[in-house]
Amino acid sequence: MYWKPFRGVSPLEVISHRVIWSLLLLGILVFAFREGAEVRSLLRNGKRLGVLFLTASLLSVNWGLFIYAVGIGQVVQSSLGYFLNPLVSIVLAFVFLRERLTGWQVAAVILAAAGAAHFGWHIGTVPWIAIGIALSFALYGLLRKIVAVSPLVGLLVETALMTPAALGLIAFFAARGQAGFGSELSLTLLFLGAGVVTTLPLLWFNKAAKLLRLSTLGFLQFLTPTLQLLVGVCVFHEPFSHRAAVSFALIWSGIGLYLLTLWKSPDNAVPVPTSD
Repeated sequence: MYWKPFRGVSPLEVISHRVIWSLLLLGILVFAFREGAEVRSLLRNGKRLGVLFLTASLLSVNWGLFIYAVGIGQVVQSSLGYFLNPLVSIVLAFVFLRERLTGWQVAAVILAAAGAAHFGWHIGTVPWIAIGIALSFALYGLLRKIVAVSPLVGLLVETALMTPAALGLIAFFAARGQAGFGSELSLTLLFLGAGVVTTLPLLWFNKAAKLLRLSTLGFLQFLTPTLQLLVGVCVFHEPFSHRAAVSFALIWSGIGLYLLTLWKSPDNAVPVPTSD
């Protein structure tokens, strides 16, 4: 809902301002929490910087696809992307982190996958926006889980790595007289608030990625597309048929089953954190 008023503004300009104002806010937080020593240590570690360059790139792709989807009235398809994202996260956790699933958890994944597949079939075309959103954020979550850096410092470095490109794009749009920033007061205030709207959810996500199993985090992420779907249908009045409702029911049945297995075995939900 926050990004809908940016319709008509280039997604590249919106992303650029998300980066700039997020960097400013994160810099203030790093200073307030006195984490400058970790920043300096990270800047001397080429391997970790390389991983954060990859995560910054994945984050840029994810932001761009999502804002583009909102701008062209495809909030429902973006919700499909975030429905697929947890499934991809669970597969990545199984392949790369050797996280094992119980039989009931496998059944939950199959239910959710069936719902997501039915939803994609209902759209009637290859949902490339949804696929891009799912892959980019699932890979981002995997890499942020395994890189040894705190959520705050890691996000600061990611935004700093994106800043040169962001400044260049802002200058480009300003030079061509196509900048949305400064065109009207309400839109400019939304640009300024983009740092808070962007930074806080990502900090919480990265903290959760350190504390939870990636597969558990993946299933909890079904809350996001559910809310997006409701906004797309109930607020923006995008089409939603009975067939789409079947997809929704399958996905939530899978979520409920998975959460039930966690309730039966609470020690399976939150292991000892590997870092931070």
